[in-house]
Amino acid sequence: MNILLVEDDAVLADGLVYTLSNSGYSVTGATTGAYAEHIMLAQDFDLIVLDLGLPDMDGLQLLRKLRLRKVPVPILILTARDGINDRIQGIEQGADDYMAKPFELRELEARIHALIRRCYGGFRNDIEIGRLILNTLDHQILADGQPMMLSAREYDVLEILLLQAGKVVCKDRLAQRLAADGDALADNAIEVYIHRVRKRIEPYGAVIRTVRGLGYLLETAGDEK
Repeated sequence: MNILLVEDDAVLADGLVYTLSNSGYSVTGATTGAYAEHIMLAQDFDLIVLDLGLPDMDGLQLLRKLRLRKVPVPILILTARDGINDRIQGIEQGADDYMAKPFELRELEARIHALIRRCYGGFRNDIEIGRLILNTLDHQILADGQPMMLSAREYDVLEILLLQAGKVVCKDRLAQRLAADGDALADNAIEVYIHRVRKRIEPYGAVIRTVRGLGYLLETAGDEK
């Protein structure tokens, strides 16, 4: 699922891109309404998260433009404007949901998931590779239907690879995720955890392939080229 995040606060935008990417979404950022319009001509999106306080236009203006052009993409407004009249105006102008800042990340993720499910119906919570299943709502990894017993960092590595299954995940991305656990990383930490996870998942029809100079790729056994 491709999400367009229209948000001019760089710190908030970076945090949302990181969080939503780790939840399995592909996120593109835009800091102005004009750029959001431009990028929508070149790329298709499944959902838009829209701030109203943009530097070049009011977000409601962009919302009106999109709805007048019959753009059907569901739009979630995420803004500091929390008055009841603001909410009513946003919904009346064509927004599908409305959240006020400050907000809880878990609620935002839940609302995004509910909105996609409501609008598209077929969105699945589970990602399957071989006999492994990642439930993106419960943040649980199952092997042959049973929860895998993993350390926190082993889980982080496998979750990222599952979320990006079939795509190369760079070493820096893995290091950034593991560093978020708080403890210092040894120089060879990524290789160590990849080795451990690789051994754990191979009996379940999933393999981690090292792509030299790029990173690691998770795929179903037998798909390796």
